[in-house]
Amino acid sequence: MHFNVTKQHNLRFFNKYKNQQSDNQFSFVFLQPNMIPQYPDMVNIALFASGNGSNVQRISEYFAHSDQIRVKLILSNKSEAYVLERARKLNIPAFVFDREGLSDPGKVLKTLENYEISYIVLAGFLWKIPDNLLKVFSGRIINIHPALLPKYGGKGMYGMKVHDAVIGAGEEESGITIHHVNDGYDEGQIIFQARCHIDPGDTPERLAEKIHQLEYDYFPKVIESVVLQRPLP
Repeated sequence: MHFNVTKQHNLRFFNKYKNQQSDNQFSFVFLQPNMIPQYPDMVNIALFASGNGSNVQRISEYFAHSDQIRVKLILSNKSEAYVLERARKLNIPAFVFDREGLSDPGKVLKTLENYEISYIVLAGFLWKIPDNLLKVFSGRIINIHPALLPKYGGKGMYGMKVHDAVIGAGEEESGITIHHVNDGYDEGQIIFQARCHIDPGDTPERLAEKIHQLEYDYFPKVIESVVLQRPLP
């Protein structure tokens, strides 16, 4: 298992929240008061997701009662994604955006600043992060990949496509990779990897179950470790 938590300067934003006007590029979905108490040294994180959002659920629940880290915002590039329903039930503000909104500094980036976001976590988000976000959040964007990078990564390798490829290649193990995000697909510095054995007869679906369990067990803890600049407990 590889584990290397890098210390990053925790750059904070102090812009006050301003209501965003909905348009075709960036849609305000809903906003409800967050029930988590306000702490002066709280680190705010934003979760990006494109689909079901099971990792978003797990991460949000993990930090729900933390006095150090708070999930302040959930963003998605798909208006029909179930992660938005999870956000509603979790009482966390959620936004939907398109490609133009993601790249426009006055849309997604401005909203992240308004919510005083310090870290971005990609939890099943399928689009490449544009340069404007990479520059502002340098070293503070974290992604999870459902395989042991550098194998089975790159453009188009996500979800069941990864597990199909791993099983098809006859691999004896797979796992998860949590890594920093740069301007390449799955090429950022590796932070942490956890492995699972592939048993004879395992299907891609069975492997997916094993990988999901690793994600639920480790992703929130590694996020905590990186944000607070400390090793895993």
